[in-house]
This record gives sequence, C-alpha cells and structure tokens, in this order.
Amino acid sequence: QVHLAESGGGSAQPGGSLRLSCAAVGNIQSITGMGWYRQAPGSQRELVAAITSGGTTNYADSVKGRFTISRNNAKDRIYLQMNSLKPAGTAEYYCQARGFGRRIYWGQGTQVTVPS
Repeated sequence: QVHLAESGGGSAQPGGSLRLSCAAVGNIQSITGMGWYRQAPGSQRELVAAITSGGTTNYADSVKGRFTISRNNAKDRIYLQMNSLKPAGTAEYYCQARGFGRRIYWGQGTQVTVPS
C-alpha cells in the first residue's frame, strides 16, 4: 500500500509560479512511476506530467516548457514546478503513483487557482 500527500497549492497571479510537492509513504519499493494530474470543474482528470522509475518524464502539451516534474534521490517525493501560470491552470492537482500489478494510488489533491 502507498499513501500520497500533496502540498504547495494555492493562488498565483497569471505569469506567476507555484511548486507542488507529493510525499509517498508505505511500500515505496513497489512504485514504478509517479505523476501529477489535474481536474478542473466540469472537466475530466488529465495528465499534467509524469516520471518513471528510470527518470523518464513526459508532459501534457499544454504545460511543456513551463512545468517541470522532478523527484528526490530516495524516490519517495516528487515535485511539480509550475512557471508562467495561466488561468486555464486552475484546477485540483492530484499526485498519482503506479505500482506493481497495475495498482494506482491517488493523493487527496491540492487546489491551484490562477485568477483571470
């Protein structure tokens, strides 16, 4: 079992920056990859950025060049540095971990608001 806890959400002006953090506790060795998703009101949850256990990253086209996903050496924390924020980035941001046997774990989410 893996438990995830996000932090770092809040409000930022357009063009501003925020940094999200996600801490994983539990069976860390079972994690094969982690990522960030977001869900705006009335919209489906979508991938923002992900990182595999080998360090390969991928990003949604809408955030490429502005957001950066990273992790610590212990591989139990990931971060999302969000620069040049836009109002379209307003959403609940969720940390996700993927484990053996196609297990999926979710954090409870952290709100990011970028007023227009």
